Amino acid sequence: MRKTVVENADNRARKSAVKRAGPVIAGGLFASCVAGAAYAGQIQTVFVIAMENHNWTQPAGETPGQIFGSPFAPYINSLVTPGNPNAAQVSYASNYSNAGPGIHPSEPNYIWSEAGSNLGVFNDNDPFQVPGGTNQTTTNSLSNYLQTAGKTWRSYQEDTDINLTNNTVLPKSQYTVPLSSFSGTFTTGTNQYNGSNQYNYAAKHDPQVFFTPTNGGNNSTNTNPLAQNYAPLQQLQTDLTNNTVAQYNWITPDQYNDMHSTLAGGFTYNGVHLTGDAANIAQGDNFLSMVVPEIEASQAYKNNGAIVIWWDETENADDPQHTLGEIIISPDAKGNAYTNDILYTHSSDLLTMQEIFNVGPCLLAACTANDLSDLFVAGAIPNQITTNLVPEPTSGLLLLGGLLGLGLIGRRRLSYSALPL
Repeated sequence: MRKTVVENADNRARKSAVKRAGPVIAGGLFASCVAGAAYAGQIQTVFVIAMENHNWTQPAGETPGQIFGSPFAPYINSLVTPGNPNAAQVSYASNYSNAGPGIHPSEPNYIWSEAGSNLGVFNDNDPFQVPGGTNQTTTNSLSNYLQTAGKTWRSYQEDTDINLTNNTVLPKSQYTVPLSSFSGTFTTGTNQYNGSNQYNYAAKHDPQVFFTPTNGGNNSTNTNPLAQNYAPLQQLQTDLTNNTVAQYNWITPDQYNDMHSTLAGGFTYNGVHLTGDAANIAQGDNFLSMVVPEIEASQAYKNNGAIVIWWDETENADDPQHTLGEIIISPDAKGNAYTNDILYTHSSDLLTMQEIFNVGPCLLAACTANDLSDLFVAGAIPNQITTNLVPEPTSGLLLLGGLLGLGLIGRRRLSYSALPL
């Protein structure tokens, strides 16, 4: 017998806790989505900035250090301090959990951001790596839904499509899909954010590159038909100035600016020289303190834009004591460092993107997640989404781990008919 649940937005917002249902075992579920009426203040353009390998909060004494309250992340903490001018258009999550138990390392979480599942991946392999590449042929991913619906997306990846001698952007006609990871040092150029001569691109942090419909196949030349959907992060400021960014923009700093890896020799921040994990945090904080204002100054942001600062995975444990950072910056955010205790995961971001851009069917664990609407003013996220779950053919262990522990109940504005388990 099918069960129908209809959730009112106001009632959902008033719930003091979010229940977690048992593991979803009917693999391959997805749903068709129909958005409700548009709103004049609805989010139009999204910028997701992906950060790495640090918890928002964690038990005392653990390493690497947490971000919330860290002396090495003054800018980030200014965003979440009520009364601070930097927090005026900021809301953030206080209860953001890992995508699912055991969803590690980085790559499965980036895949999840597109597909609502890790799709059985538990490694950091490049998409066409031999052996063990992790390319996915499914058409069911957020960015593919966007391009199928005639909506634009772009992946800004730092250090790709540049002259690796002097860190200058290549002509757009020479852009490629960055299928392989690489690192090294510039001969004469320096990084515009951290001042070093080091570069380090990791395909594992580039979600669209793992799906055939959005990577164009195993073709790393400029003849790849998807090449123009990828741009170097070094191009972002020009695109912001010219108002030529996409509707959905995924931004990945290199592994020095995303808190993943320490620069050789450490990093000096606000006059203090740091090494080790302190330097990792400071490098990321410095990057955000520069790139976020660049985006905020753009027309795309001012016209109902949203910045989502996103961390990939929890460290040390996947439990409620280890939370992830999720910061929303938008003219349509509730603002002044508003926060709540609603349970969110990467499925929440994915669902919210599908609601904003009205593309579906909704994807696997996203179908039963809490969206991010409570962090925004009323109407910024479309008013209604209706989902009717139907089976999608899958094979083997495609969804191994993909839906564990993510049968969340109580999602805002959800009406769905669930298949019996």
